[in-house]
Amino acid sequence: MTILRNSFFNQESCSLAKQLLGKVIRRKYRQYWLSAQIIETEAYYLEEKGSHASLGFTEKRKALFMPPGTIYMYYARGRDSLNVSCKGKGNAVLIKSAFPYEDQLTHPAAIEVMQQLNPLPSGQLRSIQKLCRGQTLLCASLHLTVPEWDQQQFEHDCFYIDDVSIKPDKIIQSTRMGIPQGRDENLLYRFIDYDFAPYCSSNPLTKRKQVPGLILTGNTKK
Repeated sequence: MTILRNSFFNQESCSLAKQLLGKVIRRKYRQYWLSAQIIETEAYYLEEKGSHASLGFTEKRKALFMPPGTIYMYYARGRDSLNVSCKGKGNAVLIKSAFPYEDQLTHPAAIEVMQQLNPLPSGQLRSIQKLCRGQTLLCASLHLTVPEWDQQQFEHDCFYIDDVSIKPDKIIQSTRMGIPQGRDENLLYRFIDYDFAPYCSSNPLTKRKQVPGLILTGNTKK
């Protein structure tokens, strides 16, 4: 296992978005280490209209213009969302979905803790398959919040991304979600681990008429 250093994030957005698939987010919550394998990402560039950075520099968007590996968090529909800056000012990758991950570093009660952090509106426990299905559910399950982590660096003792040598055999590439019409909504900057497509925010394989997508092998460059 290898903790990702800032140098890893010093690559262009689409490349980083693909390389992050299979990596594992590690988050320490109280005495528990919680872990989630990244299965869905989106790339964003300064020069395209779908990105926050395209709207210009503000103090709130400062992380997008900071060195690669800087955490950028914002509120999406009132809930927390996790991004990481990469090569080139204004460029970043959104970590869109993940899947709970267990190994020798995670506590036996970790998934139950994640479920308690991110219950259904009814108060019942959310299923493992839907626990990190979408950017805000991911952040809730790992207790990642805007006030604590926006514009910060990863910290090896409580929050980092780990390379556990998992690489998708196939990657689905499609359009990003939630991009308004006229803001480069047709760019194929969304990447999904094929084997985990049923657990991403929205499976493009079941919506071919609505979401254009193509399957790439391995970690093909942009």
